[in-house]
Amino acid sequence: MKTVMRTVATAVAALGSLALSSVALATNGYFTHGVGAESKGMAGTGVGSNGFSGPIIVASNPALGVFASDSWEAGLSIFSPRRSYVAGDSQLNGQLGSFSLAPASATGQIDSSSEYFPIPYVAKNWRLDNDRAVTFVFYGRGGMNTDWDSSAASATSAFCDPTGQQAVVSGPGPFCAGEAGVDLSQAFVSLNYAGRSGDNFAWGIGPVFAIQAFEATGVASFTPITKSFYENLINTGQPGPVQNLSNNGHDFSYGLGIAGGIWFGLTDSIGLGLAYQSKMSMSSFDDYSDLFAEGGGFDIPSSIKVGVSFGGNGAFRVNVDAEHTMYSDVASINNPMLNILGCPTTRSPQNPNPNDPEGCLGGARGAGFGWEDMTTFKVGVEWTTSDSNTFRIGASYGEQPIQSADVLFNILAPGVMEQHYTIGWTHRNQRGGAWTASFMYAPESSVVGPNFFDPTQTIELKMDQLEFEVAYRW
Repeated sequence: MKTVMRTVATAVAALGSLALSSVALATNGYFTHGVGAESKGMAGTGVGSNGFSGPIIVASNPALGVFASDSWEAGLSIFSPRRSYVAGDSQLNGQLGSFSLAPASATGQIDSSSEYFPIPYVAKNWRLDNDRAVTFVFYGRGGMNTDWDSSAASATSAFCDPTGQQAVVSGPGPFCAGEAGVDLSQAFVSLNYAGRSGDNFAWGIGPVFAIQAFEATGVASFTPITKSFYENLINTGQPGPVQNLSNNGHDFSYGLGIAGGIWFGLTDSIGLGLAYQSKMSMSSFDDYSDLFAEGGGFDIPSSIKVGVSFGGNGAFRVNVDAEHTMYSDVASINNPMLNILGCPTTRSPQNPNPNDPEGCLGGARGAGFGWEDMTTFKVGVEWTTSDSNTFRIGASYGEQPIQSADVLFNILAPGVMEQHYTIGWTHRNQRGGAWTASFMYAPESSVVGPNFFDPTQTIELKMDQLEFEVAYRW
């Protein structure tokens, strides 16, 4: 057992370093379309399926650990998102208190760099007596990354005046504070316990530990609408420094939640699964307490999944799943940009509490990305052609969570993907091991809306994605 634990610890340390080094914006909001190469080859389905062999399937439904093989599994994907924004012409060009992005008529489409990211996972299942199983899993499933470093990107506003005199000037970067972007990485570790009661019912439950790393750059121009700026102004009469907004390197947060699931065998060939992962209360990003609502809060939202699996004759299977992610659980993700009008420094006549700083960035009601809850529908098909080979295809659809009124902030987090198409293949060798590969293509999706600080200008966010994953089970 000590040898096993040392092996696990070494794998976690190595993969943790890789997972947290760079994770791009994922596919369903900021979560990947599935976990594990087998499931990803079927568009992330499998909540109701007892047909997968790899132990990573417990990340989809903890109850399925009793059906997975007594084995190790490790996988690595190369994920490639291509993100762009297009700003329309402005009639204000930074005048009258507006904040105007350089229009595409002068710059063309602005593309985010950094287009390839590794995302690993590792899992081990221990089959016990009395139809029980213990499963260890480590995986990256969430994150967002943008890197707006194009020399063509700029903005014009009184906010851009580096002297603080509020002259209307232009500055580099989409928020006139230099190269801008965010880097959010999330890694999950769980230890799952599952059991069976007869042939037609299984259950599973276990704690989930998460670690997040976050960095933001190029957003210092939002200093005057932060809670710290207003409080300094009130307390000293002078606009004091705001230290926890931008360009502070990577900060880390930690938290714990719980995941559970059940599986019913409705007939010999039809299975029904239900899985839930709780909201994870994470420690705050103290180095970005002036950016995120609730003083740097960035919890991980809860999710619920349901799936039906039709096993057919054993060689052919169809999975139909639905997954609902509660982004409304998290203020820094769900709060709309409209909340900025509640910050006293905006002097908005619509502000019912003109002396309350909680509407500023970093406050309890501070503006976030304005994401709504997201429901994704998935279907996957697999067929086994021989003892050695199984093939898979899949497709999914979920309406992207960004509202058109919130496109300006979402230049940092353009989670606009809606459709995904996948294929996969497993080859089992004579030594008992199995290679699995999956490929995902997400065609371009976009959202268009007005620039919140310049209603005469529109902003379009666009993205398409590719992902290739390979895994080995032994």
